Amino acid sequence: MSTATASAPKPRRFEALGALLRSGTFDFGALILLFWVTCALFGHWLVPLDPYASDPLNSLAPPSPEHWFGTDQLGRDVFARVIVGSRDILTIAPLATLIGTAAGTAIGLIVGYFGGWVDALIGRITDALLALPLVIVALLALAAVGASDATVILVIGLTFAPITARTVRAAVLGERHLDYVLAAQLRGENAFYIMFAEILPNVLPPIVVEATVRLGYAIFAVATLSFLGFGIQPPSADWGLALSESYTLMAGGAWWTVVFDAAAIASLVVAVNLVADAVQGVLDR
Repeated sequence: MSTATASAPKPRRFEALGALLRSGTFDFGALILLFWVTCALFGHWLVPLDPYASDPLNSLAPPSPEHWFGTDQLGRDVFARVIVGSRDILTIAPLATLIGTAAGTAIGLIVGYFGGWVDALIGRITDALLALPLVIVALLALAAVGASDATVILVIGLTFAPITARTVRAAVLGERHLDYVLAAQLRGENAFYIMFAEILPNVLPPIVVEATVRLGYAIFAVATLSFLGFGIQPPSADWGLALSESYTLMAGGAWWTVVFDAAAIASLVVAVNLVADAVQGVLDR
């Protein structure tokens, strides 16, 4: 066990957790996030109507006691689709964030620990990738390999990796010359053991914050790609896809086909950002 890890008392961790739970920002964001996670897991049992059932005779019906959020152009219940539509985005975005965080952490540990030409080479590659907007890179990749849930997860995850790598590299640079790393080197431990068993536990706080922030970006990226036709595909009730199918109806007064899906995306992104801000505030103390 590393010296730095051993010196971190457990009461300090419980104190940080208590401060996080007492944060109004965290509680509010977590409550919204919990609501959408519940919808994603149990949505089909929570809604009174089939989100995929068409009723052409009842298309574009405004909100009413029968259809709380109205119906879309195919007569499908918008409320049911908003609730069930949380499932795809809350599956794809966290998986993409996990891949991006894992890959970025590994890259950041390697370049931060070895430095020299390894840092210079990989650093130039990551800088080149970071110079391109995320959505542009994702669109090019998805246009080349085709859109599917798996490719969306991989593309978003890999485009997040350079950003996470830069954060982890900066943290590792502050750790690699500390006594516990030098002690591990003197014991003859190999480089990968030192990176992943010694340094990694001591740079987890910035990784946790970065992962939480990236999750918010991933949700927005999934919705954007679906809106552009390169993300989640029909007949999914995904929010971004629903906006793509319905936004032209706003001009005809069918505002409910757009507003509720847009509000769902906004609320989820805001909730994740509130949680991220609260976590960062506690870890920076």
